[in-house]
Amino acid sequence: MGLAASFGIVLLVLPYVFARSRRTDSPGNSPERTVTVEKKNFSRVLRVNGTAQATHSFVVLAPRLAGAQLSSLVITKMMPAGAHVKRGDVLVEFDPQAQVKDFLDKQKSFKDLVGQVALKQAEEDIASAKDDTALKQAEDELKRTQLEMQKSEIVSRIDAEKNREALDEAQATLKQLRETYELKRRAAAAGIHILEIQRDRAMEAMNFAQANAAKMIIHSPMDGVVVLNTIWLGGRMGTVQPGDEIRPGVPFLQVVDPSQMEVRAEINQADFLQLQPGLHAQIHLDAYPGLTLSAVLEELAPLGHAGRFSQKVRRFAGRFSIQGSDPRLLPDLSVALDVELASIANALVIPRESVGGELGSEFVWLKSGAGYEKRPIRTGPRNDLEVVAESGLAAGDVIRRTAREEQGAAAK
Repeated sequence: MGLAASFGIVLLVLPYVFARSRRTDSPGNSPERTVTVEKKNFSRVLRVNGTAQATHSFVVLAPRLAGAQLSSLVITKMMPAGAHVKRGDVLVEFDPQAQVKDFLDKQKSFKDLVGQVALKQAEEDIASAKDDTALKQAEDELKRTQLEMQKSEIVSRIDAEKNREALDEAQATLKQLRETYELKRRAAAAGIHILEIQRDRAMEAMNFAQANAAKMIIHSPMDGVVVLNTIWLGGRMGTVQPGDEIRPGVPFLQVVDPSQMEVRAEINQADFLQLQPGLHAQIHLDAYPGLTLSAVLEELAPLGHAGRFSQKVRRFAGRFSIQGSDPRLLPDLSVALDVELASIANALVIPRESVGGELGSEFVWLKSGAGYEKRPIRTGPRNDLEVVAESGLAAGDVIRRTAREEQGAAAK
C-alpha cells in the first residue's frame, strides 16, 4: 500500500510541476521574447554584389607581331605582382632573338635590292648612252647620203643608183633606231621599277621586323601597381612568370592606379527601378570583413543582358565610385554593397516579425501588466528586418518580438 500511495502522489504532482515549468519557460515570460520600442535612424538598403576595379588602368597584352608566324612568345623578365612602377619603367621583356634575326635577314635583303636597283640603273645609263651614240651616227649617215644624192647629175647612173640605195638604207636605219630607242627605254624603266617595288617591300618588311624587335620590351605608360591576370597556361589556369610562353594578344598583366577605385556590379531587373545615380552605399570586402568604405552610384547601363541562370531575367551593369582608399583594396576582389534606398532619422523602429496582420489592419502585442494586449498600429517604410511605426506606439513601449506566435497563443 505504501508503494501504491507513493506512486499515486507522484502522478498527482507531475501535472502541477509540468504546468509550472511551462509557465516558467513560456515565451511570454522570457525577456528575450520582447522588444523595447526605440527611436533610431532607419534605412532601407539593397544588397548587390560586384568586383573591385581600378578607375584608371593599363592592360598589357602580349604583342602582336606584324608579318610574324610565331605561335608564342617567351617572357625573360617581368615586374613581380604588387610592385610599384613609375611612368616609363620596364614592365616585361620577351625573348627578342627571333625578331632580331628576322630584322637582320630583312635588312640584308633590302641592301641587296638597293644594290640591284643601282646596278640596273647604271646598266641602263650605259645602254642609253650607247643608243644615243648609234642614233647620232645614223643621223650623220643620213645627212651624208643626202649630200651624195645631190651629185646624181654629175655621176654615172650606177653611182647615182648606189647613192639612192644608200639614202634609203640610212633613212630606214634612223627610223628603226628611233623606234627601238623608246621601246628600250620603257623596258629598262619597267625593269628598274620592278626592282624598286621589291626594294620598297623589303624596306617595309625590314621596318616591320625592327618594330617587332622593339615590341619585345613594354614600358609602363602610367604610375601604378602591377597586377597579374589569371590566364590559361598550357593546360592550367594561373599567372605568368619569367620563362613562360604566352600567345600574342593575351592580356596577362595590368598596371592599376589604386588611389582611385570603383566597383562594377550586376543588378537584377527586379531591383533596377529602385536605383538611380547619386545613391550612397557601404562597401564590404569578403576578404576583409572588418573593412568598410563608402561609395556612390555613378551610372547604370540602360540596356540589360541575359542573366547567368535564365534568359528571361535581365541584369544591368552598374558602376560605383569608391570614396577614399585603402592599401588592402585591390582589383578583382569580390565586394558586397549595401545601397541606401531611403533613410529616416529618429524614427520609431520595430522588428518586422513583431507586426501582425488581420482584416487589412496591422497590430502588435503590447505588454500591459502581466499580459499583452493587441494594439493597432500604422506602419511606414520597411526593410528586410525592420519597419517604421508611424502611430500606435511610443518610445519605451515593450512589445512581443513575434506577433504570429502570440496570436496563436491568444487563440488557445
